[in-house]
Amino acid sequence: MASDMNSRKSLADFRHDALSETASTNSECLARARAGDAGNLWVTADRQTGGRGRRGRPWVSERGNLYASLLLIDPAPMDRLGSLPLAVAIGVHQAVRGVLPLAAEPVEVKWPNDILIGRKKTCGILIEGEALADGRYALVIGIGINIAVKPENPLYPVTCLHEHGSAVSPEELFAHLYASMAEALAVWNSGKGIREVTARWREVACGIGEKITVNLPDRSISGHFTGIDDNGLLMLDTGDGKILPIAAGDVFFRS
Repeated sequence: MASDMNSRKSLADFRHDALSETASTNSECLARARAGDAGNLWVTADRQTGGRGRRGRPWVSERGNLYASLLLIDPAPMDRLGSLPLAVAIGVHQAVRGVLPLAAEPVEVKWPNDILIGRKKTCGILIEGEALADGRYALVIGIGINIAVKPENPLYPVTCLHEHGSAVSPEELFAHLYASMAEALAVWNSGKGIREVTARWREVACGIGEKITVNLPDRSISGHFTGIDDNGLLMLDTGDGKILPIAAGDVFFRS
């Protein structure tokens, strides 16, 4: 495990391998981890033939959008990894906000880490982990951002950057992401910077104070979204005097 003196990341710590096509940038990162890669590796692809989203959903991956995955090895003690999705979200948010016109609709984060523009989804993030045979732990952050193409999604309204006045290319957007993610991970600092991360997340969060429905694997729960706790759990006021902490689920806003 990295010591406190060298656990903070900088731009120089990361490498990048750009592919024309792959089944999945997440799968490519995991394969390289199994083969002994030391981590801090970005893999991007112009097109994915087998991209996937949360809960095994397919992620349509035609050319024109950004498909990127970041491989980290032993990024933090296991009990601190729960806050990593929030750090990832603020890194991606900064990159997307940086390539849009100032007059564009608000860029917000829907818990835990979907990026919305004008309440429409433009980015999905899939974080996967695997214990390796040599005792290391591989964690992969997969990021798909709609730039020119917006796949139809029956679950949420969707959009893409070009619809909001951005002419950015995948390569240009990745340059922004490369820098903003390095900064976000430096703030997160292997989980030691969780208070700063949660404070930044709250500043760009979507829907705090609003009525929401959270779909869990076995049921749906409705209530008021009161924010997140310092560990990143969604806090749901169900109206019966109790605040229910939720670690994972699909959030839907109610009009």
